[in-house]
Amino acid sequence: MSGAADAATPAGGVILKSRVLLVDRTGRTLLFFTRADVAAHPTRWLTPGGHLEPGETHHEAAVRELREETGLVVATVGEPAWSRDFVGEPASGVFRDYHEEWYRLVVDRFEPADAEWTPEERVDIEAWRWWSADELAATPDAVEPAELAAVMRRLLDGLDGLDGLDG
Repeated sequence: MSGAADAATPAGGVILKSRVLLVDRTGRTLLFFTRADVAAHPTRWLTPGGHLEPGETHHEAAVRELREETGLVVATVGEPAWSRDFVGEPASGVFRDYHEEWYRLVVDRFEPADAEWTPEERVDIEAWRWWSADELAATPDAVEPAELAAVMRRLLDGLDGLDGLDG
């Protein structure tokens, strides 16, 4: 989740990230309440995920980030379900181009494990919880990306393996 690797990407290079929309069988998604890279930006809710390591594919990064950030070990996260390009601020006054590939994975609800969190994640991650799309749309807290509730609804529409969406 840290922006150190983002700021280290060579100038002019697009920063590549993978994110995973983990969805439990009631249609809720796991989000972390995480401090932003720039202190002036708000702490916000976001999905597990992060930057690609050198030579890593988006899929490999998604699998690794899930293990590191949640303790969930999976062989695959399937095919990308969504992608987005945006400009972010990995350091104060430094603006960079980003490309994220998003994956969607239905799981039984679990409590994340922090055994592989970095020292920075132990400071930056303030909380975690499972959210319904309605709860996410109604929260006054910052969410990244801001349109996550709408993205969540789109990615869950018609998804097999859910017991019944309740919000």
